[in-house]
Amino acid sequence: MSPSAPKSLADPGAVAARHALAEVSPHLAPLRRLAERIRAEQDRPVPEADPLDGGVSARLLLLLETPGPATGRTAFVSRDNPTGTAANLFRFLSEAGLARAETLIWNAVPWVIHAHGARNRAPRTGEIRAARAYLPPLLDLMPNLAVVVLSGRVSQTLAPLLGEARPHLPVVAIPHPSPTYVCTSPAVPARIAAGLGEAARHLGVPG
Repeated sequence: MSPSAPKSLADPGAVAARHALAEVSPHLAPLRRLAERIRAEQDRPVPEADPLDGGVSARLLLLLETPGPATGRTAFVSRDNPTGTAANLFRFLSEAGLARAETLIWNAVPWVIHAHGARNRAPRTGEIRAARAYLPPLLDLMPNLAVVVLSGRVSQTLAPLLGEARPHLPVVAIPHPSPTYVCTSPAVPARIAAGLGEAARHLGVPG
């Protein structure tokens, strides 16, 4: 059952149950193999996609920037993580009417870049460049993909690569849902809501 409120992965029991589900979810298996490849090649932790989301069957790919420190507690990229960013994302996606089965949440730089115990930082140019190699394999795993949402400055640098790989795929840019940005101005949550509303329309979700 999908959680009805944000931050459900604050519960260690919920985290364990989610990992058990991930191990037996066919729609996640190709993504888990990709995550394992990235771990091996980059020698860094790579949190996995949430099995409650759409996995390779998703029609919407939402690219955030890079896993935050809190992913170390869950090892998932999830709207259910116990963070302000995830809680905002939970709310925005729900308000846009975007079903979990339609979405895959991933990161432009999919591995953890910060040192253990350190605060998160912005990805360096070399890390963003290295991460570009993993976007085409990700897209190849998603035959039903109908729209990509690029959330934040780092993910938006991938727009040209998306245009090359999928020339006719709609791409929507939105601000990052971090509380740091969302609380900056009322215009920021409005832009996020508008962008996700546009993405929902590409999926045929009634406005």
